[in-house]
Amino acid sequence: MSERFYNLIVFFGRFPLWVSSKPPVILGEQHARCEGAYILASTHLSAYDVGALYRSSPRHLDFVSIVEAFGNPFVAWLYTGMNAFPLDRRRADPKTARIILDRLERGRVVAMFPEGKIRRGETSATRGAAFRPGTARLARLANVPIIPAVVVGADAYERLASWLPLRRVRYGIAYGEPIVVIGADDDAAERQLAGAFVQLGQQLTEALR
Repeated sequence: MSERFYNLIVFFGRFPLWVSSKPPVILGEQHARCEGAYILASTHLSAYDVGALYRSSPRHLDFVSIVEAFGNPFVAWLYTGMNAFPLDRRRADPKTARIILDRLERGRVVAMFPEGKIRRGETSATRGAAFRPGTARLARLANVPIIPAVVVGADAYERLASWLPLRRVRYGIAYGEPIVVIGADDDAAERQLAGAFVQLGQQLTEALR
């Protein structure tokens, strides 16, 4: 894993976001600053949620990405340099599960999108829609908490004009309190995570207004 490469990409990657957006609204940042390993479980309203999380996270993030992205040699090189690794969503992927547990054992932060893909409107977890199970089980196996996160407004970057200087895109990130899985039922923890997504989404939307 290359921490220097990660720092370099995040440093230069912040510039186009800084030029094109207002300072992001960040809620609950203290939760993301907690020491030790944890799983950052985020909603996924836009492909640009990843960049927003990289820019604002106080910790280095090891992202669980989709295996299809690693089919492009350049993307595979870039993502690997950013400590990301692929997950095959079409089937059980024990290899990736072992990587997740290994990263967490090292005290790192593993970031993932439990929804599995971009979901908007009524299909989003911020609206109470169901997401793929398994996050709580991984957290329990690794004996780490889950930090829920919601990103709102990064989808503005899907419009080319939003990248122009001083367009002042407005987006925000809300981090929730740690969800402790050890000693709890996985289903109960997943329901707690689902409730956190809805609550954080409402709080962040109100704050952006």
